[in-house]
Amino acid sequence: SIVQLDYAATVSRVVLCFLELPLTVVLPLSAGPWGRCMGSECGPGGSQSRAVWCAHSEGWTTLHTNCDQAQRPNNQQSCFRVCDWHKDLYEWQLGAWNQCIPVLLRNAGALRPTMCSRGEEGIQTREVGCVQRSNGEPAEDAICEYFEPKPRLEQACLIPCPRNCVVSEFSPWTSCSKTCGMGLRNRIRFVLAPPLFGGSACPNLTEFQTCQPGSCDGEENLFSLRVGPWGPCSVPLPRQARQAKKTARGGNKRLRERGKTKDPEAKELMKKKRLKNRQNRPGGKFWDLQVGYQTREVMCVHKSGNVEALSLCSQEMLPITFQACVVPKDCDVTEWSPWSACSKDCYDPNGPTGERARTRKVSQFSIGGGADCPVLEEREPCSPLGDAVPPCTVYSWKTTEWTECRVDVLLSQQDRRRGNHTGLCGGGIQTREVYCVQAGADAPPKLGSIRSKEALRPVDSELCLGVAPNTTQLCHISCPVECEVSAWSAWGPCTYENCQDQTTKKGFKLRKRRITNEPTDGTGNCPHLVEAIPCEDPSCYEWLVVKLDECVPDNEKECGPGTQIPQVQCINSDGENVEKQLCRDAILPMPSICEVPCPKDCALSTWTFWSLCSHTCSGKNTEGRQTRVRSILAYNAGEGGFQCPNISALQEVRSCNDHPCTVYHWQTGTWGQCIEDSSILSTNTSVGRIRGDDTSCSVGMQTRKIICVRVNVGQVPPKKCPDSLRPDTVRPCLLPCKRDCVVTPYSSWSPCPTACPAGNTRRQFRKQHRKRIIIQLPANGGQDCPEALTQEQECEAQSVCHGYRWKTHKWRRCQLVPWSIRQDSPGAQETCGPGLQFRAVSCRKQDGGQAEIEACLKVASPMPHLSQLCQVPCQEDCQLSSWSKFSSCSADCVGVRTRKRILLGKSKKRDQCKNNQMYPLSETQYCPCNKYNAQPVGNWSDCILPEGSRVEGLLGMKVQGDIKECGQGYRYQAMVCYDQDNRIVETSRCNSHGYIEEACIIPCPSDCKLSEWSNWSRCSKSCGSGVKVRSKWLREKPYNGGRPCPKLDHVNQVYEVVPCVSDCGQYVWVAEPWSVWKVSNVDLRNNCGEGVQTRKIRCMLNTIDGPSEQVEDYLCDPEEMPLGARNSHLPCPEDCVLSDWGAWSPCPLPCTQNQTRERVAYPIRKPGKDKTCPPTTETESCKLNSNCFHYSYNITATGQRVEMASKPAFNKPSHVLLQLGLEKKWQMNASCVVECPVNCQLSEWSSWSECTHTCGLAGKLWRTRTVIQAAQGDGRPCPSQMKQWKPCLVKPCYSWRYSSWSECKSEGARCGEGLRFRNVSCFVSDGSEIQDSSMVNEVLCGDLELSVEGDRLIVLQEACTVPCPGECYLTDWTVWSPCQLSCVSGDDLGFGSVQVRSRAVVAQDPENLLQCPEQELEARPCTGGQCFEYKWRTGPWRGSSRQVWCERSDWINVTGGCLEAAKPVADRSCDPPCTKPWSLCTEAGVCGCEDGYTEVMTSDGLLDQCTVIPVLEIPTAGDNKADVKTIRAFSPIQPAASAPGRAGRTWFLQPFGPDGTLKTWVYGVAAGVFVLLVFIISMTYLACKKPKKPQRRQMNNRLKPLTLAYDGDADM
Repeated sequence: SIVQLDYAATVSRVVLCFLELPLTVVLPLSAGPWGRCMGSECGPGGSQSRAVWCAHSEGWTTLHTNCDQAQRPNNQQSCFRVCDWHKDLYEWQLGAWNQCIPVLLRNAGALRPTMCSRGEEGIQTREVGCVQRSNGEPAEDAICEYFEPKPRLEQACLIPCPRNCVVSEFSPWTSCSKTCGMGLRNRIRFVLAPPLFGGSACPNLTEFQTCQPGSCDGEENLFSLRVGPWGPCSVPLPRQARQAKKTARGGNKRLRERGKTKDPEAKELMKKKRLKNRQNRPGGKFWDLQVGYQTREVMCVHKSGNVEALSLCSQEMLPITFQACVVPKDCDVTEWSPWSACSKDCYDPNGPTGERARTRKVSQFSIGGGADCPVLEEREPCSPLGDAVPPCTVYSWKTTEWTECRVDVLLSQQDRRRGNHTGLCGGGIQTREVYCVQAGADAPPKLGSIRSKEALRPVDSELCLGVAPNTTQLCHISCPVECEVSAWSAWGPCTYENCQDQTTKKGFKLRKRRITNEPTDGTGNCPHLVEAIPCEDPSCYEWLVVKLDECVPDNEKECGPGTQIPQVQCINSDGENVEKQLCRDAILPMPSICEVPCPKDCALSTWTFWSLCSHTCSGKNTEGRQTRVRSILAYNAGEGGFQCPNISALQEVRSCNDHPCTVYHWQTGTWGQCIEDSSILSTNTSVGRIRGDDTSCSVGMQTRKIICVRVNVGQVPPKKCPDSLRPDTVRPCLLPCKRDCVVTPYSSWSPCPTACPAGNTRRQFRKQHRKRIIIQLPANGGQDCPEALTQEQECEAQSVCHGYRWKTHKWRRCQLVPWSIRQDSPGAQETCGPGLQFRAVSCRKQDGGQAEIEACLKVASPMPHLSQLCQVPCQEDCQLSSWSKFSSCSADCVGVRTRKRILLGKSKKRDQCKNNQMYPLSETQYCPCNKYNAQPVGNWSDCILPEGSRVEGLLGMKVQGDIKECGQGYRYQAMVCYDQDNRIVETSRCNSHGYIEEACIIPCPSDCKLSEWSNWSRCSKSCGSGVKVRSKWLREKPYNGGRPCPKLDHVNQVYEVVPCVSDCGQYVWVAEPWSVWKVSNVDLRNNCGEGVQTRKIRCMLNTIDGPSEQVEDYLCDPEEMPLGARNSHLPCPEDCVLSDWGAWSPCPLPCTQNQTRERVAYPIRKPGKDKTCPPTTETESCKLNSNCFHYSYNITATGQRVEMASKPAFNKPSHVLLQLGLEKKWQMNASCVVECPVNCQLSEWSSWSECTHTCGLAGKLWRTRTVIQAAQGDGRPCPSQMKQWKPCLVKPCYSWRYSSWSECKSEGARCGEGLRFRNVSCFVSDGSEIQDSSMVNEVLCGDLELSVEGDRLIVLQEACTVPCPGECYLTDWTVWSPCQLSCVSGDDLGFGSVQVRSRAVVAQDPENLLQCPEQELEARPCTGGQCFEYKWRTGPWRGSSRQVWCERSDWINVTGGCLEAAKPVADRSCDPPCTKPWSLCTEAGVCGCEDGYTEVMTSDGLLDQCTVIPVLEIPTAGDNKADVKTIRAFSPIQPAASAPGRAGRTWFLQPFGPDGTLKTWVYGVAAGVFVLLVFIISMTYLACKKPKKPQRRQMNNRLKPLTLAYDGDADM
């Protein structure tokens, strides 16, 4: 193989070729992937390479000469080298997702399912490319892939199932379009859901049916007069143009003469008048109102729709073809004003931006339907920039110091009796105030160390962003640690009070104890630690005998009397070794006399150590004693040996502690108050630095009283106590620093109310407040806080509320259409007819002052109309005034009320105007009869406690345990008042205050109640670390949200376990001396051999004076109990006698099997001749956990409430622990904080909210509270009710509403363009959707803005079209249908919701059906919506058919929506038809019989006849024939045969089915009868069978048990 490497730039390439084929074979070249783009610079200057090789079609590689070199791919190309900074220049551009294509279409040959239930899975794709961010130019995908993977190009989608159009049921048929002749009647339906996703289109919404009420008497009227729409409003020609048409000379002459008569003064006056008229033109300066005219066309149309001659339409008077109008003009506005200054005048990059605005004014308003005005004000965000812009003020939260930790608050939650305790410790709570301040560079430091008397000024809390700090927190007061002392040491030797001064002969014996812990208040309050007893002959140093040497016989003999030399050490009064020369004045111990027994002598053991002294002192009745004992180890020989002493000689007693019981000690009082000491003022500075305070705190002095006390007597003169041990009576102390009260400056005054009701011109006087906050309380005599922390003052008198209103001016005279237009109209008169009149409108302030018109446009109601139709009465017309108001009624339901009007002008004299039937001048109506009734409405409110029942908690907090949250409250139900027409009215009409009030009870929470703690049990270990237990048991479970119980065990108890340590020296085993040997294997002559010794072992209470009294044995450690008996060999005379074995030597650690330990004994009596001593050393192997132990401390884990430790090396005295190397000071307990049960703390109830509804029945008032401190531990939990409600006062809901549109009418014509009208009326409702609104007097809506459903543009008329006879037209649009989602089984598919409306076709003449327009459908997306399901419903069979329809889930019958494939069968006709009597066509499509008949079939399976089924009649209760069972024929066509009460109680037994086969129950009955027969035969056989004779069996001798059966007989 050949490997060729080609280095280009910094990129390597590899080309591999293998030559293994003939040259005649040409193979294709293969190329690998491109390598990484390399280059020295970022951008398009890089290059990349790839491997190219020649490969066989089977995959193996060959020489490159076997491949066509002309087709060799490039192995190197230029590329774009991507660097990290390109990430900001390039990005992925994502195209829109394409149409969803079914997956099955992408798979060739796959069949799409015929049924669609949920939808079809599809795939949609999109284009993704890498582009430059700046200009969107495409780039290589590799650039963007360097930073981020390429987004996916396709995704799964769902193609929903086609949704067919759904329409409603048809309406009833309309009446016939003609009263005679051939006409049409229609019925229409509307669209409920549009076709979606390729569903079928909507069917015809209209069905037509011809009708002919009767033949017409005369000829049918084929022509109708139709009016067209009004044309545009045109301006009449100027007068000069009209006069130009007149060529009469006289007219021109009159003009010339008229022009000559005017002098210059008259011309000037006329010019000023025209200018004034222009300024005061109708409507004001913003409206250029001009009266124009508009015309319409009148035509005569045939019923086929063709226009014919006007003469063919017979009508007495043609409609008016002209009318006055307002010439339309578009709105015109001025140019934009400059941008206003930014509302924010400071720089804050993180805060909200400001806003600036610009405006433009209206110079000409839109009139006559012209274009509306554009936006008059624009606003945009802004943020001031520049060096001169100051930074914005930043506000931050500040807190005062935490108050002192209070424990009584939490204790009072658990038990009110503990609330007044002082000196408490443990878990508590503390509070602080939180306020908002302006943050800046001059902010003082933390309030914990206030350096200035001036803190920041509080501001409104709303200015501070973010969550406010907590105002409460849990705290802990460390409990005081009492002083603990050790036991007294033994009395020391008699020593001088001061060894440096030995001139006096006064001496003391001392005993001491030490402090074993660290008390909270130091050692000042600990009990005395030293006690002294006067003694004689004191000395500071004495000799201590360390040990005695071996006994050395006198005269160098081997046995007999001898002496022992003592080994001594010089010690001081504290027992410390000192130089021996210091003991030169002390008496040196003398050698002691001893005796080495000879082989025939009695052998005694050495004396034991002296026991503890029985008393610490000696008195009249008490004397200290010490004892020591020894025992007989071997008896003497019968002759010649030294005999053993008697038993009394084996024990020695000596006096001890013979000093009198006069014990003295210094007793200290408590330290007094720290007072200032002028002698040590020089230390002020250093003390201040130590404390870290800047204030000058003084150094003071404390004193205490010291007295000398004799134990059990009282105070004695001071000389009785050692003066050198006298405690200090004076000590320096730090005087607490004075702390003055520090308060913040007063905050700014709260703002006065600025808003007031519109139209309220009264001056409102309200108060404004300001406050300051205590941020440091006084202490140690500092300056007190000021009493006044708040101030208030009256607000300044407020001016009249600023509001704006429209002012309408007087209507001007009625202007007619110019006579030049009207004169051609028949019957027109020049001075009368319909016209228009205008009025001016201006903007006013509430006080009547002038205001800009834009102010009213912004805040006032819609602008009043500027023009209205008017009528200039002709001479023959009757003119009447408007109706007056109705007269008042004296009382309801009594009398009548009237209103009047009068004739005006010349109408008073015309006879036709005096016709009271045509022109009535008065109207009378009965006085309204108002009757009202009140009734409750809605639910009862929450139970609400009366105000003031809450108790103020400590520290200003509301602690639930201290607040009455239960007891008697009140609940409310709203009252509603209706009049006699069931219309809601004000509740005052019913003499009701609006509520029903009812007492209610809020149950008080009951906490878990446990018993008191039991007594502590004994410590589980009598020596060392153990535990002791106490318990509580459940007395009452919690309810109503009371404090929960702690975790209880299965017997409803809770335990508390604490560690305990029993002093291992408190109880000790005391062993009496060994008894005399009792020889068991007796050599009575020599009194030696195997024997046993016993002794008594007692458990004694160990006191200062030693073991004092015997106690129970279990109090002592059984492992340490000495042996009470021992077996041994009692040496015979002349045998060697050894001492008792000493202690075993310790095994070397760590323990191994190769190591040993030993113990030794020494010879007390040497052996006789020819006898030797046994070995004096005994050795054994060290075995782990047998005689070799690894000792270590094992500290247990810290518990939840206590920390405890244990040591496996229990019961070892201190000298043993020293030998084991374990004498260490371990902390066996540690303080820890037990979580206090904290009750839930709630805030006060907030003020009642505004009513949720301004009117109606459903209004509610709410108030809330929040959790200040959540419950912790076993504290009382927070209640679930954090919100309360009560009903609002019921008020009627008044609103303006439109009436229905009137019928469309074309004035003066039969059809064509017309108008329809509606009114705006005042309606009242109760705010619910159940009750319909009722129309009431408009006076009740007087306070409401004139708007309908929020639209202030009131439209009372609109154009409409009256169809001509025979014309085909479209109905009005239906209302929009409810929003409907695309759902399957109630699940939204996520395609949004849609609503629809439609217009149906209405035809009047069969001849014009082909000219009808197409029905119309509109659909639009909407929000919300609901899911509808469609199901087929069927009716009962009526012969061979039944009704089948589709029903929507809201019980509306529809067409469409249900699957056609699942439609039930509606027709079941049988072939051949069922003609037999009592036969019918069954659902299976075959002939069957009616109920009560059975089918008899022919051989070919057809029905032959229907026969009556025999009936088994079972009479029921009350039947006279109850005891008789009969079978009779029953005729189903005679319903009267069945008596009343027996209906449904007759059973028809039909053995044959509809197809003539036996029914299943017949087989069941036959099988039952067969089983019954077999049973009867079997029982008969068994009854008749002869029994077998019993076999005799030999009785065995075993007794059988006797069985007694009691049959209930009394004799048994």
